[in-house]
Order: sequence, then structure tokens, then C-alpha cells
Amino acid sequence: MNASPDSAKKPLDALIVRLSALHQKRIDLGLERMHRLLERLGHPERKLPPVIHVAGTNGKGSTVAYLRATLEAAGLRVHAYTSPYLVRINECFRLGRVGGGVLVSDDELRAALEEVERVNAGEPATVFELKTAAALLLFAQNPADAVLLEVGLGGRLDSTNVVDTPAACVITPVSMDHMDFLGDTLASIAGEKAAIIKRGVPVICAEQTGEAMAVIEAQARRMRAPLFAANESWHVNVEHGRLVYSDERGLMDLAAPRLFGRHQFDNAGLAIATLRAIKTFKVNQAAFEAGIIGAEWPARMQRLTSGELLSWGPQGSEIWLDGGHNAEGGRVAAAALGDLEERVSRPLVVIAGMMANKDAQAFLANFAGLTRHIVAVPIPETENAMPVDRLADAVRSLGMRVEIAPGIEAALRSLAKLAYEVPPRILITGSLYLAGHVLGLNGTPPA
Repeated sequence: MNASPDSAKKPLDALIVRLSALHQKRIDLGLERMHRLLERLGHPERKLPPVIHVAGTNGKGSTVAYLRATLEAAGLRVHAYTSPYLVRINECFRLGRVGGGVLVSDDELRAALEEVERVNAGEPATVFELKTAAALLLFAQNPADAVLLEVGLGGRLDSTNVVDTPAACVITPVSMDHMDFLGDTLASIAGEKAAIIKRGVPVICAEQTGEAMAVIEAQARRMRAPLFAANESWHVNVEHGRLVYSDERGLMDLAAPRLFGRHQFDNAGLAIATLRAIKTFKVNQAAFEAGIIGAEWPARMQRLTSGELLSWGPQGSEIWLDGGHNAEGGRVAAAALGDLEERVSRPLVVIAGMMANKDAQAFLANFAGLTRHIVAVPIPETENAMPVDRLADAVRSLGMRVEIAPGIEAALRSLAKLAYEVPPRILITGSLYLAGHVLGLNGTPPA
């Protein structure tokens, strides 16, 4: 499975463009093409170490980050497959190593993708299917102790839903998103997510609305899968700024997560509950605490403390970056900003760019009580980005003031010309595509 000398000279971008031409749709949910690819690859999905499969609407990536950091703190090698990437496609593939995982190298990834391309033999397949197959191939070829698989979209027909007997199935909070693919009710969306549940495999579930929880509980019963639900089988609380986790096995008083926001306590708790429920791995309290403190997940209420953007905005301002893009994502970001405001009061400005298929009004309504200053920006070089005029109309419908800027740099420089008594707190949000663009501009891509 070695890359050819010619292909080794080409950037990965050229390979991805070539693979993208194999299917007319960017998203086409279904498993037939995946099963075909995996059979031709010799079924790498059957040659993996224990797999933890993570579905849900919000918090999947952060939960995976806590799982990975905790398992690594326990001395284990952990493969992880996540999506989407922010700056480089390599971010989706983390290979387990002693002492901590590493992002896949260009050469390793090119070789895996070209092997998948070879066995696919020009047949229709989406890029996500091809790169998921490449991830499973890489994970089967490299020894490790655990695999973390994050669902791309939905669950039932997602390309990652090909492992018959994972060690655990995890469901993060379910909310309204991707209605064009998953249905327009919370019950239908929850049904798609809950379809990753496998017969007899433990299910660890975050706190849900009653409607979503009823669907998940019913699916767990159908599959005779033990269900460990938040606020029933396990609990997580914030006490004196610390994370207090409890279940039938006892209580742990742990440091607060490094990742910012009240919701990160819940995500960390879900990761703890998962590792305590499945008992596949030996993890002590010291490893749990190290994982919670050490977990990193870019563009989730991430404060930019260095880089180019700080020189463009008002002197002394705070710049935060969050890839939230649906109503629930907006709610948790707004709650985190509220916590910041209680600690240190600053005027808030939101710079937003969104994709055309998102509900901008539902997302931005969360910030109406925190700021009246929104700057709408485009997302460069991104297909199906929301036009700024449409985004601005959504802001106006909420009774908020909006300006339009041609880009992030222009937005920040315009803010720098304003007279602030106190340097502002600036949140750049609305899309992971925008977040990736920002990290690239800032010169601080994920490592």
C-alpha cells in the first residue's frame, strides 16, 4: 500500500479534489458503499482494538477529546477519527502512540487514501466514505489499545456505523440540526443517533430532552443494551469550581476542565461515565483528572492568546473562537460568555459567519441579551456559505444592530477604530468552516 513516486509529489489537496469527483453529492447517507469498500480492503473494521462509538448533535468532539486524554493519561495508545477538520484533513486521523497520539503524516494518509481509491476502482463514493475507510485501514495497520470513532452525521446511515460490536456506544446531547437529512422532529433525529446502539453493548447517554430520551431508551431496550444515563446512573456537578462526579461505584472530586464553559463539565462527565461503565480499560482517579485537565479541542470556546488576529482588533481585547452553528451550540456559547461577564465585565461583539443550511435566527437569538453588536462576515472559499445579506437580515429580525464586513481582518480592524472605555470581548462564531479559516489566518492551526 505504498504511494507511487508521482503521487508523493502532489499535495493532499489534489488527491482530495480527485476523490471528490467520484460522487456528485458531498453527503449521501448509506452504508452499501462502505460495506463494499471494507470488503475489498479485507475488513479492517474487524481488526480493531476496542471501539468507542460517539454520536449526538453537540459535544461529540469534546467528549472524544476527554476520552482520548484520559486513556492516554492511563498509559494507553488511542486512535481517534473525528470530523470535520479545521485547517488540514490530517486533523481527522490521530494515531495512537506510547506517550500520546500524533496526527497522521501526509505520506501515511496519502498511502491509505490511495489504497482506498485503488480498491474503489472509480465507483461512486463520497469523500467522507473514502476517508472513513482510510481511517479504519490505518487503525487496523497500527497497533493501539483503543479506537474512538466520532459519527459524521446522524448515526444509522453514517459511514462510521460499520463496527458490529464496539466496546461502548455514546450519545451526546441531541438537538435540532441537519433536518434536511435526519428529519424535522427531535424524535426522528434522536432515532437516527440511537441507531448506533448495538445488541448488548453498553450505551452511555448525556442529559437529553424527554422526547429524545424516550427514543434512546426504547432503542436500548430493543437491543437489550445496558443504558447508563446522566442524572440516573451517574451525576456530574460543579462544586466550588471543581467537577464532582458520582455513580454507584462512588464519588470523585476532580479539577475543572481546561476547556471553557459549563457544558464542558457535562462532556467530561460523559467521558468519565463511559470509561467507568464499560470497564474495558483500567483508569484510576489520577488519570481521570489528568485527562480532564489535559484535553484540548480547538475552536470550542477557545481563547486566542497569540497570533495575527490580536494585532488587528482593539488593543487589549479578548478574542474567542467557537464553531457552534445550531441553536443549542449558540445556547452553550452564550452561557459561557455569561460566565465570563460575571468574572470580568467587557462589552461583547459577535462576529458571525454561517452556512446556508443553518438557522441563523435560532443560533443568534442566544446572544440577543448579551450584545447588540453583530458583524456579519462571509466564509471564504466555502461552498454553500450563507450570503452576508441573508445573515444580516436574520440579525435585524432579532432587533439587533448589524454591520457587514468583507472578512475577519476587516471586521477586527473596523472594531479597532471604535472608542471603547473597556477593551471588548470578541466572539467569532457560527461555523466550524469559519473557525478553521480563522485559525489559518491566525497562524495557529491544530497541531
